Amino acid sequence: MSINALYKTSATATGGRDGKAETDDGSFSIKLGTPKELGGNGDGNNPEQLFASGFAACFLSAMKFVASQNKDLPAVPADASVNATVGIGLRSDKGFALAVALEVRMPGVDRSAAEALVAEADTVCPYSHATRGNIEVTLAVA
Repeated sequence: MSINALYKTSATATGGRDGKAETDDGSFSIKLGTPKELGGNGDGNNPEQLFASGFAACFLSAMKFVASQNKDLPAVPADASVNATVGIGLRSDKGFALAVALEVRMPGVDRSAAEALVAEADTVCPYSHATRGNIEVTLAVA
């Protein structure tokens, strides 16, 4: 790793989309299943669901972090949420690609202030860094 990691975790998958994945410390284990839309039976969770969950949680944490560091930004209300929609489809050249839409809800917060917070969170979220320039990601404040 080329970063000075503050935290590391490891997970192992077996069986691909119709197998299982678990963290090496045993704290997380999940049955995987290919979605019906991709030819599977839909029995189990899939990598896109895991990615959506991780991106949503990480982005909300990034919002809280930037709000705590910049008093010009609004505080993140307890009932704030981030919904991540992850799509998978065929690329025009070959293989598959992902696209992500993040929808942020901040009840009681002025829209322009919420948009400023979301824009700043996008500059620090590690998922945003990992995806920027690689896949389409759209941000919206609901």
